Amino acid sequence: MQYRSVLLKLSGEALGGSADAALAADAIDTISKQIREVAESGCRLAVVVGGGNILRGAEVLGTVSVRATADQMGMLATMINGLALMDGLERNGQEARLLSAVSAHQICEPFIRRRALRHQEKGRVIVLAGGTGNPFFTTDTTAALRASELGCDIMLKATKVDGVYDSDPHKNPDAKRYEQLTYRRVIDEDLRVMDLTAITMCMDNGLPIKVFDVLTPGNLKRVVDGDPIGTLVTSA
Repeated sequence: MQYRSVLLKLSGEALGGSADAALAADAIDTISKQIREVAESGCRLAVVVGGGNILRGAEVLGTVSVRATADQMGMLATMINGLALMDGLERNGQEARLLSAVSAHQICEPFIRRRALRHQEKGRVIVLAGGTGNPFFTTDTTAALRASELGCDIMLKATKVDGVYDSDPHKNPDAKRYEQLTYRRVIDEDLRVMDLTAITMCMDNGLPIKVFDVLTPGNLKRVVDGDPIGTLVTSA
């Protein structure tokens, strides 16, 4: 095992898999089984979930007139996904806890750093929802923040594609996949690995990023073991 503590950033779309649905049981089970496999190997695992499969704050602007309100709606969407993932983990035999930066005591615990670390010490996977609890910040930035707070070795950006490309591989069959990039190149070439705030935070804290395809069974364990799949973003 190359990494002992990791933060997995899951897009909301990953929970829908290839189905044309917000949530798909087979995709949730595929991801949950991989997470359980990694957790059973002794790796401490935190998961930040997005909400784009249900609602993105930026997409409802116009329907909702205030950006802060739209972003709060997106935070609630991440909590729905967090519940679905926690349920999937427990259904597949992995103890998990849902912690949120937005208070909802009936359905989840508040995110408190020491509490989160204690859950991990007990072998539980922590699912982190509610973003940072503040508008104007993405869940990518949340992932960079939580990974830094929890002392993670790496942030894993789980997607439906097998890395970072110089153009959209679904539209361009000749798109080139990068095996390794620097933070600076990602910023300078606007490669859209994550938003600028998240990339800058990772760069400032020396936190590596690995972008990989999470829907291929076994990929998460291979990444944690250090296998050369996906795209690695570092300072050098």
